[in-house]
Parts: sequence; C-alpha cells; structure tokens
Amino acid sequence: MAVVVPVHSAVVCHSDTSVASGTTTLGGIATARALSWPRGLDATDRSRRSVGWAYDALAARVALLVGGKRSDRQSKASVWAVVPLVRSLAGAVFAVLRHCVMLWNVALQARWAVGGACTTGLSRVRCRVFGVWRSLVWVAFLVSAFGCAPEGRLGGGGIEFPPAPLQLGAFTVEWTGRGWSDAAIVVRHPANAHPVWETIPGRAFVTAGKGREKVHESRGLFLIEDRRTTQCSDQLVEEIVASEGELRVRGTLLCGATTTGYVWSLKVEHDRVLRFELLLEDPAFQRVGLVYRSDPGERVFGFGEQFTYLDLKGRRVPIFVSEQGIGRGLQPVTALLDLVAGAGGSWHTTYAPVPHYLTSRMRSLALENSEYASFDFRASDRVQVEVWSNQLRGRLYAGSTPLELIEAHTGAFGRMRRLPEWVHRGAIVGMQGGTERVRAVWEELAARQTPIAAFWLQDWVGQRATTFGKQLWWNWELDRDRYPQWETLVADLAAAGIRMMTYVNPFLVDVAEKPGHRRNLFREAAQAGYLVRRADGKPYMIRNTTFSAGLLDVTNPEAREWFLQVLRDQVLGAGASGWMADFGEGLPYDAVLHAGEAPVVHNRYPELWAEWNREAIVRAGREEDGVFFMRSGFTRSPAWSTLFWLGDQLVTWDQYDGLKSGVHGLLSSGLSGFAFNHSDIGGYTTIDHPLLRIRRSRELLLRWMEFAAFQVVFRTHEGNLPEANHQFYSDPETLSRFSEYAKLFASWKSYRTWLIDEAARSGAPIVRPLFLHYPSDPRAWDLGSREFLVGPDLFVAPVLDPGVERVQAYLPQGRWVHLWSGTVFEGPRDVEVAAPIGKPAVFYREGAPVGEQLVAYRNAVAN
Repeated sequence: MAVVVPVHSAVVCHSDTSVASGTTTLGGIATARALSWPRGLDATDRSRRSVGWAYDALAARVALLVGGKRSDRQSKASVWAVVPLVRSLAGAVFAVLRHCVMLWNVALQARWAVGGACTTGLSRVRCRVFGVWRSLVWVAFLVSAFGCAPEGRLGGGGIEFPPAPLQLGAFTVEWTGRGWSDAAIVVRHPANAHPVWETIPGRAFVTAGKGREKVHESRGLFLIEDRRTTQCSDQLVEEIVASEGELRVRGTLLCGATTTGYVWSLKVEHDRVLRFELLLEDPAFQRVGLVYRSDPGERVFGFGEQFTYLDLKGRRVPIFVSEQGIGRGLQPVTALLDLVAGAGGSWHTTYAPVPHYLTSRMRSLALENSEYASFDFRASDRVQVEVWSNQLRGRLYAGSTPLELIEAHTGAFGRMRRLPEWVHRGAIVGMQGGTERVRAVWEELAARQTPIAAFWLQDWVGQRATTFGKQLWWNWELDRDRYPQWETLVADLAAAGIRMMTYVNPFLVDVAEKPGHRRNLFREAAQAGYLVRRADGKPYMIRNTTFSAGLLDVTNPEAREWFLQVLRDQVLGAGASGWMADFGEGLPYDAVLHAGEAPVVHNRYPELWAEWNREAIVRAGREEDGVFFMRSGFTRSPAWSTLFWLGDQLVTWDQYDGLKSGVHGLLSSGLSGFAFNHSDIGGYTTIDHPLLRIRRSRELLLRWMEFAAFQVVFRTHEGNLPEANHQFYSDPETLSRFSEYAKLFASWKSYRTWLIDEAARSGAPIVRPLFLHYPSDPRAWDLGSREFLVGPDLFVAPVLDPGVERVQAYLPQGRWVHLWSGTVFEGPRDVEVAAPIGKPAVFYREGAPVGEQLVAYRNAVAN
C-alpha cells in the first residue's frame, strides 16, 4: 500500500523513526514506554502513526510466539525473519482501521462544527457512530502502548558481541551495550568533548525503502511528493571487518516481505575527517538513510542558505535547489502567489541548500550525494537522514570549535578564492536606464565624493516589460540602442578607477521580435542541441513570467565551449570586469540531458554553472581580477564561485522573505562555506497590484544600507519595479545617506581584506554568528538575527523593524567600544543604545585596529 509523503511532512505510518522515546525490552524486542509527538504533527498524523505502531506490535508478538523461547542468537535471527511476514499480515488488518481513523478525524471536526447533544434521532445515531470510531482509535493506542516502538530494531546475525574497538587515525570506533538489544556505535575524537557520531542503543541505524516521487514545477519552484511503496526498518549485522584505517559492516535489512543487503563503512580521510559510505545491494531500493543520536538540548545550524530559521532543531530540512518563492510563509503574499502562479514558496525553499550542518555539541556532518535528501530533526533524541538513491556518501568532522569544523568542511569540499581588491573598495552601483541616466547618477555621486567600485548595469542587453515588472532580454549581447557610446562610458569609468559589471544567466530566449539584435543565441543553441530537452527531443521551454526560455545543458561539453566563447566575446569583450551569473535552480526533474539523469544533476546544476563562469575568467587571464556573483549553489559551489548574493528578498522587514531573512541567509550560508555573500540593498521583489501593494520605503532602504555596510560587498539593486521603489537616488537626502554608508563600508577595507585572506585560508565567513567565537556561551547560540560579528573584532546589531531608534543587544565576553559614543562596555552583558538612522548599533573590540578605522570615519562625518 503506497503512502504519499510530501517533502515537508514525511509521514510514514509504520517506519518513521522519529516518534517514540523512552524504551524498554520485551523478549528481546524493544517496546514503547512513553510516547512524544514531533513538532507540527496534527491529530490525523498522530492517529495514522498509532495504527502503524499497533500492527508493528502485533507482528512482533506473533513473531516471538513463532520463534519460541530459545535465547541463542540464531533463534533470535529466525524470530526476526518472521517479523516482516507477520507485519505484512497485520498491515492488511490495520489498513482498514487506518482509514477509519482518518475518516473519524474528519468527522470529528464536523461534529465540533455542528455541535448538538446526543439526545434525539439523528444526533443519537451520529454520536454512536462517533463512539465506535473513538473506540477504534483507543484500541490502536492501547495496542501500540504495549507494542514495539516504530523505529527499526538492531540485531546480530550470528556474530559475537561486542566487536573489538577500532582506531581509525585519530578517531576511535567502539560498540557499547550488553548485547545486540541495546548495542550502539560510538565514534570519538580527542578534539571533541562529545562523541562525533553515535547510534541509538538497540535501534537500526540503516534504513531503506522503495518509492516513486512526483515532482511539480512552477517558475523554478518545486513541490515534491514521495509515494512510498516499501519501507525497511529492522537491521541485522552479519559481518564486521576491521582493517587499518577502515571499518566495514555488512548485513541485511528486513523490508516487509522482502530484504536487501547493505554495506556500511567508515574510512579515514584526514586527521579531522572520517568518510562514511552506505550501499544497498539491491538497486531496486532507491531510498537509503541513516538514523543516529542527537541530544535533546542540541542546537543545529547550517544547511547552506536558510532564510527563515537559524536553529533547525525540531524541523525537517529538505535539500533541493529551488527558487525560494515570493512570500515563503508571509501572508497573504504567499497564499496569493500560490493561487496565481504556484510560486509562494515555503520556509525551507532556498536557492542554495547544502547537506551540511554543525551543532552546539561540536558535531558536524556533510553528504556528498547530489540526489534529493532530507534531514529530520523533529524528534528530540535523533536525526534521520535520507537520500533518494541506493547509496549514501558523506563525511564526519571533528573539531573543538565551530571554526575548526568549518575549516574541516571547506577543506574537504573547497574554499572560496581571495576576492580582488577592486570589488570591495566602494559601492557597486546597480542601476538601469541607459548611458545618459548612468552618467547623470555618476555625476551626483562624484559630487559627494562617494567611493565607487563599479557600476553594475544588468539591462546592458535591453529591457522588456512583463507582468512581473522590468525584465531583461536573455540574449547575451550589448543593446547599443539602450547604451549608445558604451565603449566611451567603460573607458571613462576605468579612468576614474571604476569597473563595469553586467549580467548573464543560463537561459536563452528567442529574440526574433527584439529590434536590433545581431545574434539569436537561443536559435543557435537549439539548432546545435545545447539546450536541455524533453523526452521527445525538443528543447525544454521553461516558463518564467509571461515568456518561456530554453536552458543550457551544463553536461554537454560542446555547449560549454560554445557558451565560454559567448562569455569571452560578448561579455568580457564588452569591457566587463564581472557580472551577475543569475539563476541555476530551474533544471526540470524530468529533463533529458547530454550526460547523466536530471534527478542526480538537478542539485549539481549550480555547481556546474559556476564552473563554466569560473572557466571563462580563467581562460581570459582574469582569474585574479574577474568576479561573478551567484544566488544558486550547492555543496561544492564555494570552490568555483567568486562571490554569492542572497537572491530576491521582498522589500519588507519580515523573517520569511524580507530584511530579517537576509540576516538569516547570510549567517547560515557562511557555516557551509559561502564565506563571501551579500544582499541586494533594499531587497528586490516589489508587488504593485490593486489587491496587494508592497513597495520599498525610504526607511527600509536606509536600514538595509546600514546592514549592507558590514557585508563583504556593498551593492544596490533597483528591484523588479524601479519606479515603485524608493531608490538611493530618489532624493538628495537619500543620495547623501547612501554616500555616507558607502564611506562607512570603505572605512574598514583593510580589516575586510584581512578577513578575506583568512577566509581563503580557513573557510571562515566574513559575517559570523556569535557562537563561532563564543561556543561556550549559551546565549551566543540563541540570538537569531538580532546581532552578528564581522570577524572577531566587530559587533553589529542592525535595526530590523520600522520605527525603531534604540537597540538592545547582548555583548559577548570582552571589552566593547560603542562606535558613536565611545562608551566602553564589559561583556558578557545586555546593553541598550541609541540607533537613529545613520548611526547603527556598532561596537568594536577595545584595542582592535578596525576601531581606529571606524573612529576615523566617525570623526570625518562629525566634521
């Protein structure tokens, strides 16, 4: 019987390993003593799980009867062999009850809505029916209370316990417990006070299953359902082979009426890195996972760019590259976008997810897989990791501090290279409108002595109007009608020490209707077979807003060479020192590629897209000088991309898709190697509709400037509806404020350069949560978006709400100087300081060189 599992719920009636806590044993099979529900589980889900526990219980008890009372390992193995068969029979019986339970929940809601007493006619009949249903539910609960826990059991298939401890480099692997009924694997390292990794006593740590996913796509946003047909839960260990530097465990998983063999191994890769691999012997099983221990009070961070929450304990985190959506939970925006375009998104949708995390117990793990994966932390005492493949590969890291764990992770998967000096010497001015408009704004900025690193002109290819606003012609050649005398503009900027930056993405549109085009890159690529295809061999046309586009096939080496020539001739040849390399999230799940399968390549597409862009600047001899910035990413993206940005936030203040979400994304991504990241100043997505208007306010823009002044790059964006938004050039006062913030950003350039060098060496991000430097301080793990560090010596508490002019902050240990007043505070302590527009709450460590740089700026502003 198939169980439908949406990616954000993961309810599997008899195989979910994240529900029960507090176990005892009955005849060698663990039974639930107390039940605790994971966060977010509604009444229907609870009833469905209760029924699943009930038929597991019946299966276990009948298996015990069949197996008799023999106590030797062989008889226990034979008992276990019967469990799947009996479970299947019990499942058929309880399947009927499961549906009754679901109907009862629906009817119960109706009863509460209608009301009425059980006194007359229909009411009495209705109440009797409800009573029967209620009784069935209580039967399920009572049976499950005396039955087995929903997670699988661990057993030894005829081998002695305990196996001998094993030394793998600096790591120690040992088996704990008195026998297989409470056996656990514990991995330790001298650098860690807690185990690096450990399994749950007596419980299976390997899971597997069969399923069929159903993927719905709308404008780059994906909704995924899993139709689970078979689930393995019980695990037998039948062989343990230890050799120098490697441990290999072989056994069998019991999966209803069938089984599959598995091989799980640990191997030393580095003094602080232990590689693990899990292989299912039957390729028909395409769901594989690990279940292991987590402490109830453990905090969990990372997973690439996570915009809504920093601490992900208690949540299930899917790993699938996607458009983030518009709203992402902010209402009514999300509901309206879902209704109109299916593009509202959810709290977990992100351009750059990474299957990597670290915890407050100094544990850290990363997967190498690129297939769809999920990490389930909803149970307080365990983690369940699943990958849609028949093999799972990854690494465990050891370290005594979070910075050591980040260094280990970025050493394994790649670090970002050093940024060129020019890109962070001043503001990157993002604007549109043509040559005359650019020169006019440049003149205003020059009059205020604004430090400028570059002008970023995304509309260099021409602009078109769509239902979403102002969008570009995705045909990567200069629009000379929009930018006449382009070469002169580039030369004049260069003479002033200002670079030119442009825009590209991996989509191509047919520009047959665009006046003045010289090349039609879409038709060239389509005719040569360089675009991803449908099953019928035709180009896969992907809907964006009011138009569709073809997507470059990044697995095709001929397409790569063709596009690298386009970048060389059309982009670098136009005088660009860098560009936004947009998109990369939208590879359709059912696309046909030159090499590989779309479900495996989907998450890797951003990595390959980054590799193409990196190769373009390398071939042009610009590796030390060229820059491209991306929003999409995956595990190895930092090894290829030169710079990231957070994507398209709403022009709002909220934590789902606004300013606060930008702080979250910046902090979380840095933990997974995205050391150089930044946001569009003021956000991007604007909605200007009679039913819903969201426009960028002046206050939001100024507060976002303050936030951006302490990022690695200070770059503006007009948004999708420039005329509806307040811009940095909208009035003289805002323009002057922008110039001040650009000078503030430039003032700490030498400190930023030092941090950039550190990041290239160790992977440490520029912007950091407090716990990176204060892991022993419990408050440091619990501050969310309220405050952050820039390196070790600069503390920022940005204003993230409208109408606020005072900020409360928690200063960590040390002596901290308030920039604007000069007051010295001894941490750790809570402080409250004034933070009017123009004077954000900034503190520097007493005696740190960055303090001198900031004080020089303060004095210059005062004079």
